[in-house]
Amino acid sequence: MLKRFKDLTEREILALAIQNEEEDGRVYGEFADALKETYPATAQMFEEMREEEAVHRDRLFAMFRERFGERIPPIRRENVRGFLQRRPLWLVRPLRVNAARKHAQLMEMEAVRFYHRAAQRVTDAGIRELLNKLGDEERKHTATAGELEEKHLTDDARAKEDESHKKLFLLQIVQPGLAGLMDGSVSTLAPLFAAAFATHNSWDAFRVGLAASLGAGISMAFAESQSDDGSLTGRGSPFIRGTATGLMTTAGGLGHALPFLISNFHVATLLAVIVVAIELVAIAYIRNRYMDTPFLQATFQVVVGGILVFLTGWWIGSS
Repeated sequence: MLKRFKDLTEREILALAIQNEEEDGRVYGEFADALKETYPATAQMFEEMREEEAVHRDRLFAMFRERFGERIPPIRRENVRGFLQRRPLWLVRPLRVNAARKHAQLMEMEAVRFYHRAAQRVTDAGIRELLNKLGDEERKHTATAGELEEKHLTDDARAKEDESHKKLFLLQIVQPGLAGLMDGSVSTLAPLFAAAFATHNSWDAFRVGLAASLGAGISMAFAESQSDDGSLTGRGSPFIRGTATGLMTTAGGLGHALPFLISNFHVATLLAVIVVAIELVAIAYIRNRYMDTPFLQATFQVVVGGILVFLTGWWIGSS
């Protein structure tokens, strides 16, 4: 049974304030620990915010001891109606830096609102004075966070963190997606063109290409999601990586299967070959853009593999 805020006693309000400051400090500490390897400047900012919350907590402890003694009632924000339900973002690994900053802003806004309402509820002059002061300090916390950000996120630090962000994006999205696109674009060439040249029927070729694309997508999605859980490698959520790999694998295969919806076999085959060429160039560009592979080298690697698989399908279908 949740308690209404207006039904809380002054002792419970002060105890709740202590609990809130303790929890906020722990959250900032978790953010700092999660980001210290990839975003050290932002991690230091959160560490200083954690230290400020500890100062607030100690002032509340001192007031509680003075007014009510040593025994603090076990009341938490979850026991009181009106608090926002917090998503445990601090448990997510790898932690997205922008999500952490946005979460911290919401925490500060909620703290300001809490102290404002709490000060209105109490009648003890000393407690009200402390709550108002803490509310004012939390209201300034956004500005303080901005000052800390300016202090720690210098141009050099921002450049380093942007580079870390790029690396995380590569690990979590680009690499799995590129692997899927390459697999779908290349591995499905053989069954698709084998069926096409064996039957000279566009619809039969399309059905084989569709089955190969969907099968490869499902297989690659499971393979990528089961490769590791991302906790040690920093490669992100297995579900996201698996989904990206599976979708890109399917897309890569469907790209050159769709032309076979055209009933004219020769037109469909010519268009499919053109699509294959575009896909291979696109893969080479992505490798050059995100994987720092020289464009000519990437083109040679991808095109040679694609041609070999295409010739395999043509040879089997024509034999």
